[in-house]
Amino acid sequence: MALFTSSTRNIPETGEVPQHIAIIMDGNGRWAKKRLMPRIAGHKRGVEIVRTTVKACSELGVEYLTLFAFSSENWRRPAEEVSFLMQLFMLALEREVAKLHNNNIRLKVIGDRSRFEGKLVEMIARAESLTQNNTGLTLTIAANYGGRWDLVQATHRMLEANPDCGQTFKEEDLEPYLSTSYAPEPDLFIRTGGEQRISNFMLWQLAYAELYFTDTLWPDFNTMALKRAIKSFQQRERRFGRTSEQLKKNA
Repeated sequence: MALFTSSTRNIPETGEVPQHIAIIMDGNGRWAKKRLMPRIAGHKRGVEIVRTTVKACSELGVEYLTLFAFSSENWRRPAEEVSFLMQLFMLALEREVAKLHNNNIRLKVIGDRSRFEGKLVEMIARAESLTQNNTGLTLTIAANYGGRWDLVQATHRMLEANPDCGQTFKEEDLEPYLSTSYAPEPDLFIRTGGEQRISNFMLWQLAYAELYFTDTLWPDFNTMALKRAIKSFQQRERRFGRTSEQLKKNA
């Protein structure tokens, strides 16, 4: 069922805890380099932090967590690193999916699967099928994902389903075909590693997300770091186009 609602059309309900957090997990390679270790050691450590973050979000009452694991531009990395990341993805699915299921967590994977090996595609499908009826946290992994890809694929699917809407379609016509149509827009966007850009991640969905950038490298992003990000979120005034005076009047 589509849960996506547009903050440019409707003012969403807000709370102390973000309903949906989206994270770019940056800094694995630099974390390893600082310790004179190979980059793959940083990626391995990064998987451990994913586990910690999922647990913390579930306990804090976050309903949706979306993690940018591998972008459509990451294929430009050295072939051996890309190969390792694909193997790590499969290993994580093998080891973690049963745990997610036992903890009532639903797993979704978004992105273009056409470049993945058949075995990985099958593992993703099985993991999503196993956890599809779980009612706790929804964990989304963005793999071979790009925001522009998402918009293009959504447009193609919309036009395939509604061939005559090409000249007349509106936002609400496109949104059901976005890869995250099952989730509300992110309330909080976090990027670790010191970079301050969105990097082609959820371009449509992040329209009114609060942005939080930290120098903390992903392998060091522990539960306290997550809580600091949420505390920053709680101090923001989310106006959605309105004035501060209007918010105070309606409080």
